[in-house]
Amino acid sequence: MSKRNAVIVRDLIKIYKLGQVEVQALRGLNMNVRKGEMIALIGPSGSGKSTLLNIMGGLDRATAGSVRVFDTDITNLSPGELVGFRRGTVGHIFQNMNLIPTLTALENVELPMAALGIKEAERKRRCAELIEVVGLQERMNHKPGELSGGEQQRIALAAALANDPPLILADEPTGELDTENARIVVQYLRKINQELGKTVVMVTHDPSIARVADRILRMHDGVVQADVAPTTGEARPADYGEILRARITELDATLAGLDSQFKAGTITGDEYVERQTRLKNTMEVLREELHRLGIVH
Repeated sequence: MSKRNAVIVRDLIKIYKLGQVEVQALRGLNMNVRKGEMIALIGPSGSGKSTLLNIMGGLDRATAGSVRVFDTDITNLSPGELVGFRRGTVGHIFQNMNLIPTLTALENVELPMAALGIKEAERKRRCAELIEVVGLQERMNHKPGELSGGEQQRIALAAALANDPPLILADEPTGELDTENARIVVQYLRKINQELGKTVVMVTHDPSIARVADRILRMHDGVVQADVAPTTGEARPADYGEILRARITELDATLAGLDSQFKAGTITGDEYVERQTRLKNTMEVLREELHRLGIVH
């Protein structure tokens, strides 16, 4: 592992079996995340973002390929080794917060440390420190039901930091929040990235949230399709605007072909609607990005 890399993903494939049907969620994906970097994964639903995050975090296993996180190749770890990896190396933040409703905010943050057998005095000290990091000292004795959605997500962020993991994986952390609370939560996520030196990989559907990151990786059909610097809108290695326009033209042709297949009876109505919806969603994301760059297609 390079000293500069936190995560190296190579030729990652993930196939799910749904009855007799096989769904390929990841199709030979490659990705590097540098230490101390904040990455946003963005793309249409079904592009493989959450699947990638779950494999990186040891919550799911790849069908083929490899994932190395810091000094650990997690590809073939045993279930017991994966538990240790998750507890010590990764902090997970989910869209639905995953807080225990009967515990206070303080107790929710303390729980991961108790699971590791950390002594009470050290747990209390660290809890107070983390709740201060997310700015909720006045709310630490409230239960989740007494907190706003944004406050709950900030407590979930503190809980994810409890065991001082070097890697934070956030799956749609602002997905259930209004615009203002989403902005506040992502600012705290950036704060722990910059001030605590955590490497952060965040899945989001929201381009304005994604632009807080150092890099945006755009996923489509189970691979990383573009690597974008959000401050400049420049892709590497080719011109990003040209990539977007070429992709939209390609999708237009695919949509026209889809109409022909449906009229010819080679695909069912359900298949037609599903594919058309997926293609149109992808085009919407691409056009939105072109608009942001000030490019008229």
